[in-house]
Amino acid sequence: MDISVVIPLYNEEESLRELNDWIVRVMQANHFSFEIVYVDDGSSDNSWHVIEELSKAHPQIKAIQFRRNYGKSAALNEGFKQIQGDVVITMDSDLQDSPDEIPELYNMIVEEKLDIVSGWKKKRHDSTLMKNIPSKFYNWSTRKFFGIKLHDMNCGLKAYRNEVVKNIEVYGEMHRYIPVIAKWAGFNRIGEKVVSHQKRKYGVTKFGLDRFIKGYLDLLTINFVSRFAQRPMHFFGAFGTLTFFAGFIIASYLVYTKFFTVSYTGMADRPLFYFGLLAMIVGVQLFLSGFVAEMISRNSPEKSKYHIKETIACKDLGNN
Repeated sequence: MDISVVIPLYNEEESLRELNDWIVRVMQANHFSFEIVYVDDGSSDNSWHVIEELSKAHPQIKAIQFRRNYGKSAALNEGFKQIQGDVVITMDSDLQDSPDEIPELYNMIVEEKLDIVSGWKKKRHDSTLMKNIPSKFYNWSTRKFFGIKLHDMNCGLKAYRNEVVKNIEVYGEMHRYIPVIAKWAGFNRIGEKVVSHQKRKYGVTKFGLDRFIKGYLDLLTINFVSRFAQRPMHFFGAFGTLTFFAGFIIASYLVYTKFFTVSYTGMADRPLFYFGLLAMIVGVQLFLSGFVAEMISRNSPEKSKYHIKETIACKDLGNN
């Protein structure tokens, strides 16, 4: 199979038919063998009913319905488990991503031997204050943290080699950092393509102001995880050792002044004594935290589990 299209969605019943027809039209015009994987993230509208109707007319459709809303990362993670195509395309369900970009994204993966091609919404049809400016700052920060030279890390329109999505796990709110996770897993050939961005035609955005806070918390999290997930002792142990050593130096100085300084008034009467004691205690605690984190990381399950209410399987995986 040439292409798998993974589409996470939440309350997008108005756009689904138009989006599906658009994708099918592009695939047939380019003679791609394909499948479309819809992941309904606990929608409260008729999105699932629309998907069921579409699946009756289009045998290439697969679908997953969550019992509740888990978020975009969970939807992508479950969708990636279902795909069979050599190239995987992810896109949003709100018609702001154009399926007309799919052929060129596919060609960049196949012909240029890239692992990932990330879309760049160079011209955005969003609020300047609420989305455009924060997005520029967020992308600048991410480039500085991880050294991945992408202008639009959070663009939902991306292409991947099958091997990439089968070897990464997306959880929490980490869908914003899939290129970082992929690079961490050893997939370093990352490209970028300017893509068209459409105005939202139906409904309203599902992301509120809290995404700014979550985005930067996730930035710190993924930075820590990418560096120390398999070796937390390197982080906690290093800080614990330095802190304990600082406390030990202070204690040694105070012992010296007790026995070799005539004007010494008493160890417990000096504030420095409590700083040294605190530093040694904190140092020991950090060191022990490193051991505990090592044991947890070596024994924790790797896969997140989500409650799936219903699924739809492809009836035919050939050209259509």
